[in-house]
Amino acid sequence: MLLFFTLGLLVHFVFFASIFDIYFTSPLVHGMTPQFTPLPPPARRLVLFVADGLRADSLYELDENGNSRAPFIRSIIMHEGSWGISHTRVPTESRPGHVAMIAGFYEDVSAVAKGWKENPVEFDSLFNESKYTWSWGSPDILPMFAKGASGDHVYTYSYDAEREDFGADDATKLDTWVFDKVKDFFHAARNNQSLFSKVNEEKVVFFLHLLGLDTNGHAHRPSSREYKDNIKIVDDRVKEIVSMFQHFYGNDGKTAFIFTSDHGMTDWGSHGAGHPSETLTPLVTWGAGIKYPQKVSAQQFEDEFLKEWRLESWKRQDVNQADIAPLMASLIGVPFPLNSVVGNKILLSILSILKIAQ
Repeated sequence: MLLFFTLGLLVHFVFFASIFDIYFTSPLVHGMTPQFTPLPPPARRLVLFVADGLRADSLYELDENGNSRAPFIRSIIMHEGSWGISHTRVPTESRPGHVAMIAGFYEDVSAVAKGWKENPVEFDSLFNESKYTWSWGSPDILPMFAKGASGDHVYTYSYDAEREDFGADDATKLDTWVFDKVKDFFHAARNNQSLFSKVNEEKVVFFLHLLGLDTNGHAHRPSSREYKDNIKIVDDRVKEIVSMFQHFYGNDGKTAFIFTSDHGMTDWGSHGAGHPSETLTPLVTWGAGIKYPQKVSAQQFEDEFLKEWRLESWKRQDVNQADIAPLMASLIGVPFPLNSVVGNKILLSILSILKIAQ
């Protein structure tokens, strides 16, 4: 009897240990050959806006008066670019969401379990492949893309961690800090020849991480005035930054813009699971290399969102979140991040957005 019990315990221990061996060991491999899109890069620079914790419906839906909370983004959808849904995966958290969109793969459990702020495994990213990347935002997100970068070409500007107060009355200051610092940066670039030369290189990326919506969503819920007002502030400041880029670069038509989110949020202000409110995030792209809006009479999607958002006449382009990394790489002509899960379906989703595929 004792032998049987001991044998049974040993078998259970082996099965238990195998779970950790399989799921808590990184599947990433190294030494692969870099892959490029065969298409010529249409953009010299890319601007990535990530509104942390922004639900797709919160951005796209109209308010009780029939007005958009984000009129600038709405005008982009109708007049300048492409729009759709970026489908995230569980866990719907900030770190795996950013890894998916910037590195192009879905982070394994070993990485998530070992912490959010450090790199338990080395991985390639769009930022590492760029000539230069400048990023502004949360100290929880930016360092993990700079730590593993080869060479000194990924620059981060973060506020103090104490600013990330999930009980704060005014979390929009996290976003206004980012926008103000970007403006200060370009003002300084005009008077600094070395910096001016760098920002005028090709294959450069500017990353604005906006944590205010996530913080307001946790503190006040997505239906709150604070969350909805934050959307309006972000929209207004994005418009301002786009205008600044156009002025700085003399409207050269070589800037591509991407506006998206790492994950959504439930009605009660949480995220991490697989509810559509957490996994459906917005994706709006415009500028160099992006197709103009396409008017359609019918669309392939069976959900009711198009009518609710009154966007049924503008073609919707849905992608998986990891598709965004090769899309961005294609726009500025750098290799896909080495661990990017690039396949035929992803390439087709990229081609459906790029103007140069027409």
